[in-house]
Amino acid sequence: MSKQDRKVPRRTLLKGAGVAAGTAIGFPHIASSNVLAAPGQPGANDRLNVAMIGYGNIGKVHLADFVKFAKKGIVNIAAVCDCDEHRLGKASKVAGPQADVYRDYRYLLERKDIDAILIATPDHWHAVQMVQCCEAGKHVYVEKPACCTIEEGKAMLAAAKRSGVSVQVGSQGRSTPELHAAHRYMANGMLGQVNKVTCWHIESPTDTSPVPDSDPPKTLDWDLWVGPLRWRPYNKKCCHTQFRWLMESGGGQIRDRGAHVMSNAMYLMGADGTGPVTVEATGSPPTRGRWDAAATMAVTYTFKNPDWVMTWCQPGSPVPQEKRRPDEPPIKRDGFGAVYHGDKDRMVVWCGDNCTYAERRIREWEPSEESKKVYESPGHKEDWFEGIKTGKKTIMNIEAGVGVANLCVLGNLSYLLGRKLQWDHAKQEIVGDEQAQRMMSRPQRHPYHT
Repeated sequence: MSKQDRKVPRRTLLKGAGVAAGTAIGFPHIASSNVLAAPGQPGANDRLNVAMIGYGNIGKVHLADFVKFAKKGIVNIAAVCDCDEHRLGKASKVAGPQADVYRDYRYLLERKDIDAILIATPDHWHAVQMVQCCEAGKHVYVEKPACCTIEEGKAMLAAAKRSGVSVQVGSQGRSTPELHAAHRYMANGMLGQVNKVTCWHIESPTDTSPVPDSDPPKTLDWDLWVGPLRWRPYNKKCCHTQFRWLMESGGGQIRDRGAHVMSNAMYLMGADGTGPVTVEATGSPPTRGRWDAAATMAVTYTFKNPDWVMTWCQPGSPVPQEKRRPDEPPIKRDGFGAVYHGDKDRMVVWCGDNCTYAERRIREWEPSEESKKVYESPGHKEDWFEGIKTGKKTIMNIEAGVGVANLCVLGNLSYLLGRKLQWDHAKQEIVGDEQAQRMMSRPQRHPYHT
């Protein structure tokens, strides 16, 4: 791609996206009035210059957050990127005229003025893009799950350590007020010794109406979307939002919602930086269609020193949602959550992402002056911003993010192989199983590789 093709012409793009005539078109790298200092607000030099890759379902949420932060004078949205020009046009309209637009994320890495990049692409892109952002000296917010393979996770850990940038993984449940309440309750021994965490979720869906391969939409750069995966023809059932039900690109419910629920469990159990010694999974594949992620699944993770067990079941044994009063935040999602079993009591946490809910008695528990204090996140992105500015470790740092992603990967590997796996967390290796060890990595397609 030539230098002229790096950016999508904004006027042409917005015209194609249906922007009304007369919309102001910004010039690259020129600060507009909303970037300049205002009374009580920092000036442009004090703001973080941020960019975002990917404008799918979660990308829309992230960009809306960035717009709010921009209005508060915390960030300037310097650029947005998506390999689908239809989505890119929508992102450009939301981001504003000061934001440059790109099809190819690699040109963001060359921008010296960009401080931080948020990665909201499909799972198979997370590791490659995060590593390359670190190598370019950019702070990174990367969506969950952090990685698709064990070796990808190792590369992410090494890149973050070399670069020293701040990394936040998008399991935002850790930054919710109700998980803080659960953390405070549990840390003060109200459950006693917790020796079991049972996570539940609905089954992964089945492709009941498969379609043949076809040419990709003209707005989509399919080669760039496939990226590091092995090449495959375009199929709309394997692309936007549907990729999650394929093992190689999404991994099913365990890698989607499991990355949220088990993230919270590892955090509440104080288990970040540790891992199971064994992982054993069973399940059943879909009976039709091209999606191949496990439909039903049960995984048991056994931890030692301290000894505890975590289970992931789809479907599991869901706990009915708590009935909330009109003045309480309503539970907006159902279908997944976890129960924490202690020798004194048990605790239910519903959902696990930005919608995370604890029982009323947990929320209303009043600690004494002598009670143990636990960190209360100001918000998941706010926690990342603090990490960028102060160097402190983020609440869902890359070590924690890779640890949780490994749980998801190991569960799928045990399911595929049909046997228990032994795991050495210190070495980040499967023990005594040559076939499973080979499945810890996979080739990455040139030139989209770490």
